[in-house]
Amino acid sequence: MKGEESVTQDGAAKDGAKRSRGLDRAFEILEFLRTRRQPMRPNEIAAEMGGPRSSVYELVNLLLRHGMLEYSGGEGRVFLGRRLYFLGMAYSAQFDLMRESAALLQRLAEETRETSQMCMLDGNKYTVAMMREGLRSFRISSDVGEIVPIPWTASGRLLVGHMSDEEILALIPPEDFVLPNGRLLEPAQFIAEARRATADGFFTFNSAVENFTYCFAVPVHQADGACIATLCLVTPREDGLRNRDVYLDRLLAAAGELSEQLGYLPGSGTVRSDRLRPGSARP
Repeated sequence: MKGEESVTQDGAAKDGAKRSRGLDRAFEILEFLRTRRQPMRPNEIAAEMGGPRSSVYELVNLLLRHGMLEYSGGEGRVFLGRRLYFLGMAYSAQFDLMRESAALLQRLAEETRETSQMCMLDGNKYTVAMMREGLRSFRISSDVGEIVPIPWTASGRLLVGHMSDEEILALIPPEDFVLPNGRLLEPAQFIAEARRATADGFFTFNSAVENFTYCFAVPVHQADGACIATLCLVTPREDGLRNRDVYLDRLLAAAGELSEQLGYLPGSGTVRSDRLRPGSARP
């Protein structure tokens, strides 16, 4: 009997491991399409993901049956399905951060006429989770949901500020320290900037991604003090520098409101008294 039980348990364990691998692969397919942001054929997905074609086809069909994927673009291409939209709507309805951020971003865009954003980490990358365009004709080309290396962004310094040096280096792939212009940002310099940004309570710099733009980022804290998001302004460089003090005041006030709603009680001295000094905390 013991031998039979052992065989049964081994079989159950193998089945469970197989289901787990299949579930992991299904999520990888969804994430792959999200980052590619275009419909693709199952054989293209399998080839670019490096997975077995037969299992990818099987999982694509399963996701199609459940509405997680839909045919889009012809020739058998698939993309994210509307059921994911409904799941996202249900999530948004319960997630105070997203709901409250929308109103604050609209207010910031109206008050400053600049593009306002709420940004977060997405795994080991940075992404714009929500955006409101400003009233001026100048348009920022960043797309909501697009993933960008953390060191390229002002927000990145704040979003990893609660981590240890070792955790930061383990999180960020080494190649992500190479900036869009090909220059290497030394990891030690990035960590120093993250420490300074966390102490200051903000970070501003000339964008590494968009030419002629100036970026502002301030942290949104949850109850335990960790930075879970940032509120940002992305402005024409000259306007950002000219209005730096005013823009920082508006951002800090909005982020403070949002942090308080999430249960954060700020301590004294979070923001430095010299925060309005032009050029501080630039790379």
